[in-house]
Amino acid sequence: MMKKKSISSSKASLVLFLCQMISALDVPLDLSQPPTITQQSPKDYIVDPRENIVIQCEAKGKPPPSFSWTRNGTHFDIDKDAQVTMKPDSGTLVINIMNGGKAEAYEGVYQCTARNERGAAISNNIVIRPSRSPLWTKEKLEPNQVREGDSLVLHCRPPVGLPPPIIFWMDNAFQRLPQSERVSQGLNGDLYFSNVQPEDTREDYICYARFNHTQTIQQKQPISVKVFSMDSLNDTIAANLSDTDIYGAKPVTERQPILLTPTGSTSTKVELRGNVLLLECIAAGLPTPVIRWIKEGGELPANRTFFENFKKTLKIIDVSEADSGNYKCIARNILGSAHHVISVTVKAAPYWITAPRNLVLSPGEDGTLICRANGNPKPNISWLANGVPIAIAPEDPSRKVDGDTIIFSHVQERSSAVYQCNASNEYGYLLANAFVNILAEPPRILTPANKLYQVIADSPALLDCAYFGSPKPEIEWFKGVKGSILRGNEYVFHDNGTLEIPVAQKDSAGTYTCVARNELGKIQNEVQLEVKDPTMIIKQPEYKVIQRYGQVSFECIIKHDSTLLPTVIWLKDNDELPDDERFLVGKDNLTIMNVTDKDDGTYTCIVNTTLDSVSASAVLTVVARPNPPFDLELTGQLERSVELSWIPGDENNSPITNFVIEYEDGLHEPGVWHYQTEVPGTQTTVQLKLSPYVNYSFRVIAVNEIGRSQPSEPSEQYLTKSANPDENPSNVQGIGSEPDNLVITWESLKGFQSNGPGLQYKVSWRQKDVDDEWTSVIVANVSKYIVSGTPTFVPYEIKVQALNDLGYAPEPSEVIGHSGEDLPMVAPGNVQVRVINSTLAKVHWDPVPLKTVRGHLQGYKVYYWKVQSLSRRSRRHVEKKILTFRGNKTFGMLPGLEPYSSYKLNVRVVNGKGEGPASPDKVFKTPEGVPSSPSFLKITNPTLDSLTLEWGLPTHPNGVLTSYILKFQPINNTHELGPLVEIRIPANESSLILKNLNYSTRYKFYFNAQTSVGSGSQITEEAVTIMDEAMASRQVDIATQGWFIGLMCAVALLILILLIVCFIRRNKGGKYPVKEKEDAHADPEIQPMKEDDGTFGEYSDAEDHKPLKKGSRTPSDRTVKKEDSDDSLVDYGEGVNGQFNEDGSFIGQYSGKKEKEPAEGNESSEAPSPVNAMNSFV
Repeated sequence: MMKKKSISSSKASLVLFLCQMISALDVPLDLSQPPTITQQSPKDYIVDPRENIVIQCEAKGKPPPSFSWTRNGTHFDIDKDAQVTMKPDSGTLVINIMNGGKAEAYEGVYQCTARNERGAAISNNIVIRPSRSPLWTKEKLEPNQVREGDSLVLHCRPPVGLPPPIIFWMDNAFQRLPQSERVSQGLNGDLYFSNVQPEDTREDYICYARFNHTQTIQQKQPISVKVFSMDSLNDTIAANLSDTDIYGAKPVTERQPILLTPTGSTSTKVELRGNVLLLECIAAGLPTPVIRWIKEGGELPANRTFFENFKKTLKIIDVSEADSGNYKCIARNILGSAHHVISVTVKAAPYWITAPRNLVLSPGEDGTLICRANGNPKPNISWLANGVPIAIAPEDPSRKVDGDTIIFSHVQERSSAVYQCNASNEYGYLLANAFVNILAEPPRILTPANKLYQVIADSPALLDCAYFGSPKPEIEWFKGVKGSILRGNEYVFHDNGTLEIPVAQKDSAGTYTCVARNELGKIQNEVQLEVKDPTMIIKQPEYKVIQRYGQVSFECIIKHDSTLLPTVIWLKDNDELPDDERFLVGKDNLTIMNVTDKDDGTYTCIVNTTLDSVSASAVLTVVARPNPPFDLELTGQLERSVELSWIPGDENNSPITNFVIEYEDGLHEPGVWHYQTEVPGTQTTVQLKLSPYVNYSFRVIAVNEIGRSQPSEPSEQYLTKSANPDENPSNVQGIGSEPDNLVITWESLKGFQSNGPGLQYKVSWRQKDVDDEWTSVIVANVSKYIVSGTPTFVPYEIKVQALNDLGYAPEPSEVIGHSGEDLPMVAPGNVQVRVINSTLAKVHWDPVPLKTVRGHLQGYKVYYWKVQSLSRRSRRHVEKKILTFRGNKTFGMLPGLEPYSSYKLNVRVVNGKGEGPASPDKVFKTPEGVPSSPSFLKITNPTLDSLTLEWGLPTHPNGVLTSYILKFQPINNTHELGPLVEIRIPANESSLILKNLNYSTRYKFYFNAQTSVGSGSQITEEAVTIMDEAMASRQVDIATQGWFIGLMCAVALLILILLIVCFIRRNKGGKYPVKEKEDAHADPEIQPMKEDDGTFGEYSDAEDHKPLKKGSRTPSDRTVKKEDSDDSLVDYGEGVNGQFNEDGSFIGQYSGKKEKEPAEGNESSEAPSPVNAMNSFV
């Protein structure tokens, strides 16, 4: 989410600035003023005894103040001590320790006084103490011998130092001793063991104390700890116990918690307001107790409460009186609990409510100094004047002390002084200096003239008008050179002269004038305000999830004020980007190549200008397949089960959904891993079922949404004991391969199913329904046994039992098998056929006796074939068809027969061996059906009023043809169909001449054949009659007449003469009219009109050889080609090409055309051109 830092940060800094201006009124240094302490050493000042002591005291005032010191309440004459000097123009003392002085000689309470003619200011009481880092006292430490499970405390007891040392425990190798919920260091530095374990035995428990001021570390003598386990308490007794007794005995007694610190059930604690409250509870017990904290009658303060030292320490920061109360710690384990209540009281050293502030007054004015403080207990307030208790200070008739307030009335110049307020209680004190300065000064404006302020739109603007004057000047603000005084809620006027515009807009920019006036004068100053557009991130980086080794980009597209120069910085987890070439920072993006796990984190785009800063962050989550589990451990080993546990590897930001457990049988299939089971991703232990006589190893694979981890390292091997087989072979079958045998097969047991060495099988069989004994044979580890000499297809009871060196598997179940099959002996009888229609027949037969099947009845097969067509009496290649009817079915349908045909069929029974003999052939005939369409329809010899039709017989007559039906109708120029005429034609005809037709007319024909059953599908065709023969003859012959040829030559000669005349006229200055237009209009878009058809075309001086436009009747070479004929008959239909043969017959079949769809190329309603019609038949 984008965070606009500019507004929030600027507000905070401006508020702080205003507070500073209000809290202290600065008097210009060129004016007389009492001293003000500007710097001093801390109240409790611990110094390094090996270095010079520097006690700071700096002050300002006019005239410059002089300095003096007291030590332990008396005057400290620095001139009499050669080791002490004071810095020039300063009150800071330097005590020379490095040249022979001793720091201890200068311990004490110091106070600095800064004085000039207008008063005296004093510092705090500064307590000087040199730091101390004493050595440990020599002591003899006895070894600690403790029983396993008991609690133990190793005391540190460091020497008392100043300040107190920092304590930590290490070993001889200077390695910190590991700490945990069981072993931890207390606030007093002691090392606490809730219960000891054998691994705690060592001789180098060493406590170290580090003194930071002197940079020294002191070491305590090593402490020895020896832990005795239950097994080693009495070797003699342990030697007499059996292994089982030792394994089953509990080595350690579990105990409920008891508190090691603090002791008892209750205690008290006092802490000062603002400090850090630390409460501690450490408990002993086995199992290790868990600590929990509560506040009786309330809640632990949110955001200020922290738990440290494995929740044994409760930490509350910045405590206040509200944090007083009873805090309870509870230590709990499975055996019980213990608790302790700590009563906390929060006291308070004095703290300011209202500290006195410097007061500047003009002669005759009134004023007050207020000093208010609080604390617990409530502090005592006392006043001093120029460092002297006010009760014994020189009298001043203008002042009156009223508790925490001094009231000044009609002050005079001699009233100038420095007053000290002291607020103290038993926990500390506060001291504040505040001067009263009597001045008479006209106004001054301290802010530089024409100062430029730049702010971001919609953020606050604060225009300074720092001033001084006495009496205090009044401040007014104006906008512009001649603007009116600023008033209203849109402005805030601060006491220090600052003008605040809470929400500056673009129109807020301009010149602002500040005017300061008092009774002694008036002054003004101008400042400039510019309001800039805010910087915005218009395309923020977005949350990304990327797989390891992928590439990812974060966008950060910004918009900013054109006068501001932004800088873009990318951070990772609020720190600089790694120095890695994989990170590519572009103008408005960050690209990370070849992403790795360490790139996971929060990426922040920060845009800075001189006025504002905005940022936006996005999280990158790098996901990958999980790391393999590790530390596989087998526990609880039993003959048929074991518990497997493991530690999951890193899930790589994609939660583990499940674990897959695989096993290897090192005895039977070494190197081959098999699936065992899988468990949810939250589970890290599983109880595994085992088989006997398997040398198990296990491995675990973690799975998340990205994929599967690498397998873990294999667990230790675990060999289970041998046992009888638990199961028998599966899928036992008995199927004969020959008529006189029985082949018994089964699926062998896998290696781990054998449960022991020497796996064999006991195969048993006997004929079913015959009182025979079982015949058995024991075979090796195979999967088949053949029994010979059996009757054909006889049922047998079969069982196969597994056994190994230790014994047999449970009694197996019996299965039924059959000896070998033979071909069926008889054919089905009483085969009957019932013809349903011309293409479908139903066949019936009687089932054969089951004994004659001699096998498993699979069904019946019907063989049928067409002998001949009854209409043609011609034989052809016989193609037999086969239909199979499963099971004991005795009828079936024969589809897809041809009408009016003779068929034969027979039926055979089928078993697992094959087909039996065929039944006698049965003959049946199908009745007539409707014929197919005639094989062709051709229209030839078109004349003025007749057309000749020829057709072929139907490809499939499907019966005896009785006649043909011809229907036709004319089609006019608008593609409308005329009246329909129907003609019946004898079946023995193959052509017909249609007469009395209209000339130049298109006709559509519908033609089909009939049998006694009905009409077959029709064939359609179109044709057209020709025009008047005399007209056509004249048009055809005219082109071959001599007179016509002569006429054409005369016309050509006349045109040539005209061209010569035009050429001569042009040379004489005349212009051909068309050429004039060409010369006047060279625009290629202007095209001449053709004389032949009145349409516009492309202009050309030569013959027009370009392709004809739509609607053209003849090609450009004035010849007519047969394939280019534009007769309407050719162009009719949707892209169907049609033409006449040389004999005038029409080629092409009318098909798929809409009855009334307009024909292309026949767009004019004019009659077809006689010339074209003539040429189309040439």
